[in-house]
Formats: sequence, C-alpha cells, structure tokens
Amino acid sequence: MGTNNDLRRDMYRWVGRRRTTHPVICATAANERATSADHPAELPSPLGANRRYCSGRNVAAVTALAALIAVFVSVFPGQALAAPTNPSDGDITSAQTAQQAAADEVGRIAALVASAESDLQRVTAQAEAANDAYLIAQGQLEEAQQAATETAAALQAANDAVSVAQADVATLGRENYMRGGSISGVAALLSAEGPSDLMEQAATLGLLGDQRAAVLDQLEIARTRQAQADAQAQAAVADKDEAAQESAEAKATADAQVGTFQAAVQSVSAQKATYEKQLQDAQVNLLSLQGQRNAYQAWKDQQAQQQAAEAAQAAASAKAAAQAAARARAAAEQPAPAKPIDGTSSQVTSVKPATRSGGVAPTSGRFTTCFEVRWGTMHNAVDIAAPMGTPIYAPASGRVVRAGTATGYGLAVYIQHDDGSVTVYGHINDYFVSVGQRVSAGEVIAEVGNRGQSTGPHLHFQVNTDGMYAGATDPIPWLAARGVDMGGRC
Repeated sequence: MGTNNDLRRDMYRWVGRRRTTHPVICATAANERATSADHPAELPSPLGANRRYCSGRNVAAVTALAALIAVFVSVFPGQALAAPTNPSDGDITSAQTAQQAAADEVGRIAALVASAESDLQRVTAQAEAANDAYLIAQGQLEEAQQAATETAAALQAANDAVSVAQADVATLGRENYMRGGSISGVAALLSAEGPSDLMEQAATLGLLGDQRAAVLDQLEIARTRQAQADAQAQAAVADKDEAAQESAEAKATADAQVGTFQAAVQSVSAQKATYEKQLQDAQVNLLSLQGQRNAYQAWKDQQAQQQAAEAAQAAASAKAAAQAAARARAAAEQPAPAKPIDGTSSQVTSVKPATRSGGVAPTSGRFTTCFEVRWGTMHNAVDIAAPMGTPIYAPASGRVVRAGTATGYGLAVYIQHDDGSVTVYGHINDYFVSVGQRVSAGEVIAEVGNRGQSTGPHLHFQVNTDGMYAGATDPIPWLAARGVDMGGRC
C-alpha cells in the first residue's frame, strides 16, 4: 500500500513539473476555479487574460497526462491519493507580481517596435520617391546627351557648307585670272583689248567682290552659330549631369536611412523576444504553483474532460463516416468530369478572364497605401498587400519593356500598353515574362513578393504616362477606364 501511495505521489509531482514544459500553458477551468474546500481563501488566477497563448501542443500534453493518470488509477483502484505540494498564498502572489511586471515590459517594448516599424515605413516611402526622382534625372541626362550629339552633327554640316562656299570662290577666281597671275583689279582692267573686253572684265571683278563679301558673311555666321550651339549643348549636359548626381546622392542617403531603421526594427524586435521569453517563464512559474495547489481537482476535471472528449470523438467519427458515405453515394450518382482535350489540368489557368471593357485587376488583396502624400512625400502608386506567391496579371494588353532587378523594388516588371502608358509591378517575388514579349489582358506575368525596400508581401502598382519613369498618375481611375473596379479605400 505504501508503495502504491509513493508511486502516486511521485506521479503527481511529475505532472506538476510536466505542465511547466510548455510556455504559456492554457488556463483551464480547473486553474481558474481556485477556491476549494481545503483552500477557501485562495487568490483568483490572472491567466484568464492569456488564453490567446493556448496552443494545440499544450492541449495535447494535458490530454496525454490525463490519459496517464487514468491508466494509473485503473491499475491501482481504490487507493487513497497523497496530496500534492501546496504552495503558500505568498508564493503565488509573488509569482503573479513577477508575471505582471514582465507583461508591462512586453507592452513597453511592443510600443517601441510599433514606432520603429512606422519609422521604417516612412523612410521606405521616401526611398521609393528618391528612386523615382533618380530614374527621371537619369532619363533627362540621356536626353540632353542625345541632343548634344545631334547639335554636334548640325555644326559639322554647317562647317561642310562653309567649305563648299570657299571652294566656289576659288573656282571663280581661277576662271577670271586665266590670263595672268596678278589678282590686282587695276591690272585686269589694263589688260583689256578693247571697250567690250573692258566692260566684261569690270563686270567680272564686281561679281567677285560680291561673292567674297557673301562668303565672309557665311563664315562669320557659321562661327557664331557654332559657338552658341556648342555652349548651349555643353551647358545642358552639365546641368543634367549635376541634377543626376544630386538625385543619386539623395537616393544613396535614403537607402542608408532604410538600412539604419531596418537595423533598429531588428534590434527592438530582438529585445521584445527576450522580454516575451521572460513573460513566458513567469507565466510558467505561476502556472506551476497553481498546478501544484490544484492537482487533485485538475485530475478529476481531466477525467471528466477525457470522457467527454471520447464521447465527442466517437460522435464526430460517426458523423464523419456518415458524411463520407453520403459523399461517396453522391459521387457515384454523378458522371465523371470530362478531361481537357489537350491533356492539361482543368483546375489551373494562367489567364484571368477580362471584364467587358477588356481590363483585369492586377492582383487581389488589401490596399495599404493609395496614390497620395505619405509622410510628406508623394506615393506615386497603390500598394496591395497579399500573400507571397499571389498571381499578378497584366491589366491590359501590351509589350514588356523591362523585367528583372530594379533599384528599390528588388525585382520589377514594366509593361508598355497600346495607349503608350507604362504600368510598373514592384517588389515581386518572381516574374514569368521577358523583355519584348507581347502579353494579353489577364495573363499571369509575376507573383507577389517582399523583395527590395519592402516591409511585407505586397504589390507596388504604378502607372506612368510620360515614358517608363515619369508622368505618374493615379492607377485607380486608369483601371476604372478599363472596366476594373478595385473597391477598397483607394
């Protein structure tokens, strides 16, 4: 008899320890019914507020312990159970105080995490704006360089024209002075053989004077034009290059801020994890003390719960079997679905049906940011939060003009549509198109991701009306014009 009682006492001590191995154990009804006949003044349990931490693993552990106790009692029926260790009210009060202090610290650090994440979202938005400005400045620099090249070609053409005029003057002079090497006008007149020859020589000399004056004017105009065009082209390139350098520096500064705030978020998140572990330890300690006090009552409740669970499981099994039989009968009464002619699956499609106006929503999800000013910076797109891998569709027909790595976006796809507008899909996880490829409305082009300067899986959907990078416009009216109603707050 003594051996059996010792075994039972050791078993309940093991139960009390086993209940502490799962952080934040479920607060069962037995834990919250603290008052008993032996302990009428016991303090109420504070764990009711922590029910959200209850996990399936904890429930499974409690069920397993209950089963172990049931087996033990069946082996040793009718034996008196030794009372488990009963901690004092002071021990439980101290544990409750420690738990509350840890919970307060977790709340404080959670506020810091929220603030850091808000700062990170703000600088990420500023970095996106800086990246847009950088792309626009680079495009303008390329246009200035192209204009300078065209100006240089025009100047070369002017120089060629001057050379032709000089050659014409030389030819005229040779024809007039075939009879002598002197270029003096007086000598030419004195060499005339008669009045008619004299008049012809004088007319020739007048024509030569007019031609020389015209050539001199052309040379002066050409030199002036060359100097002005050269200065304007060089000034334009210098201005655009300076603007491009400034935008690159602003982009680098914004990117550095994003890195700094990302590190801050990681730091406070690590602190939060540490404090949450302390809170879990405090909760486990408190639960262990309460479990020791209420072990016997918990055992009785577990017996009732086990019986109820077995009955519910049996009923559920019977119901499931009946439902399975009904489904089997229904399936037997219906003809098998026809297989696709091409042998492909009829459940998977790479094309989303278009609206009557021909447009398709780029993806499905929840708007997190609209086309609006955010933290003092214009957000030139809409952000649509969605799970990783959510399909992204071409909203209208067009041609892929860029696909791959993109500053700030990680990966991005650019599609130029038939009306000249360009749609941008940023932060994608992967893409399924290539540059130059023609896509149709509703065709899958990519999938939602979390690459680049992103704080969570989402699609950055932007519409540009002035080339690939400029002329950003609100995507919602653009989609509405194509029959797509996105709904939501944007």
